[in-house]
Amino acid sequence: MSSKGPVIRVDNVSKIYRVGVQDSASENMVGAFLDFIRSPLKNYRKYRSLYDFSDVLDDGSGGEDSNVLWALRDVSFEVEQGDVVGVIGMNGAGKSTLLKLLSRITPPTRGEIQIRGRVGSLLEVGTGFHPELTGRENIYLNGTILGMRKKEVDRKFDEIIDFAAVDKFLDTPVKRYSSGMRVRLAFAVAAHLEPEILIVDEVLAVGDYEFQRKCINKMQDVSGEGRTVLFVSHNMPSVARLCDRGILLNKGQVVQDGKVEEIISAYLSSGSGVTSERTWDEAEAPGGNIARLRAVRVLDKDGTLAEAVEITDPVTVEMEYELLESGHEVVPNVHFHNEQGINVFMTVDNDKEWSGRPRPAGYYKSTITIPGNLLSEGMLYVTPSLIGLQEKRGEFLVRQAIAFQVVDHMLEGSARAGYTLQFHGVMRPLVPWRTVKYENEHRSQAG
Repeated sequence: MSSKGPVIRVDNVSKIYRVGVQDSASENMVGAFLDFIRSPLKNYRKYRSLYDFSDVLDDGSGGEDSNVLWALRDVSFEVEQGDVVGVIGMNGAGKSTLLKLLSRITPPTRGEIQIRGRVGSLLEVGTGFHPELTGRENIYLNGTILGMRKKEVDRKFDEIIDFAAVDKFLDTPVKRYSSGMRVRLAFAVAAHLEPEILIVDEVLAVGDYEFQRKCINKMQDVSGEGRTVLFVSHNMPSVARLCDRGILLNKGQVVQDGKVEEIISAYLSSGSGVTSERTWDEAEAPGGNIARLRAVRVLDKDGTLAEAVEITDPVTVEMEYELLESGHEVVPNVHFHNEQGINVFMTVDNDKEWSGRPRPAGYYKSTITIPGNLLSEGMLYVTPSLIGLQEKRGEFLVRQAIAFQVVDHMLEGSARAGYTLQFHGVMRPLVPWRTVKYENEHRSQAG
C-alpha cells in the first residue's frame, strides 16, 4: 500500500437516526415480498420515515426535532498510515457510531469516508462470527471477508490459536463459547490477519488483565509494523500508553484533535469542570478577612502550564495568595486527591523563612515541587488551602480547584519497568531493587 496521503479521510460526515421509529420486519422472506407487493405506498412511507433525512438536512433550523438524533454531526479528520489514534469521549458521544461507519457496517447520512487498505474491526463480542460455525471455520470466514487467500490464513492460523488460547474448543460452534472466549478469538483474528487498519472498540474490557495486556502489546506490535490503529476505550492509561494522537468527541462532534496527553486531559477535565490553572480577581477571590486566594496552577518540568505530565518527570504546583493584614501566622497547604476521592497526600508550607512567625501583609507565591516517579497514573485533583493559626480557622479552601493527568509511556526509568498489567496503588515510587542468582539452593547468610 502506498504511503502517500492519508489512509482514512472523513469529510463532513453526519449520521442521523429517528428516535422512536421502529422497522417492523416480516418473519420470513416470503412475508416481506408479499408486503412489498401489496403495500408499495406503505413501504415507501416506511422507508422515508426510517432512512430519508432530506427534510432534516434541508431544514434551515438544523433539524433539532425531538424525534431526530444526530449521532455524528459534521465530523472531519484524516489519519495517516502508521498513526495510532485514540477516540475518546463520554458515553453517547458518537465513538461507536464513528467506528461502525469506518468499518462500513452502516453508511453515513451525509458526508464522505475514504479508506485505503484492508480493515480489521473488533466492535462487539464476536463481531463477524457466525454462531453456528466452529472457531476454525470462523477464522477462515473472517480471512475471506478480509480478502485473504487460504494459504495466507494457514500461515497465521497457529499464531491466532496460540493468542486466543481456545485450542481445546477449536471445533466447537462459537455459539457455545463464553463471552471471554469469543472476544479472545475475535481479537486474535482481527489483529493477526494482517489488516492495514485495525479498529478496536471498548470490547477489550470483557477480557481479564492478562488478555488486556496481550492485546495492548499486540496493538503496539501492529503499530510498530507501520499499520494504523484506531482504539476506543475509557481506560485512559491504556490510551496514553498505546496512542500518540487523540480525537475527543462530544455529542457527535469533534471537540479536539491533537496529542493524546492533551486530549486525555481535556476529556477528564470536561467532566469535572477543572483545568490546570485558575485565577481570581480581587472581587471574586475566595478567602476571609486575613487571606485571599488569587491563583493556583500546575507546571511541568520546563515551567509551562501542564494538563498532563510524564510519570518520570517532576511536577510543580504554584499557589498565589494575598495577606490582607500583617501580624498573622498562617499555614498554606495543599491536598491531592485521585479519581476515587482518596486523599493521596497533603503537604504544608515548610519554608524556614516564614515557618512559625507572623507575616507582613502583601502578595505571596508558594511553590511545591513533586519529584518524578512518586505519583501513580491517573487524574489528580489539587485543593489549595490556608489556615490562620491564631484564629484556628481556615481562610480559604477550594476543593478540586485544578487537576492534572499523570501518564506513563513506559519510558526508561519508570517504576513500571515493563510491567503492563494494572498497577495498583495511589503512589508509585521508584525504589531500588537488587536481585542476585544463587548457584545452588543454599542462600547466603544475611550481612
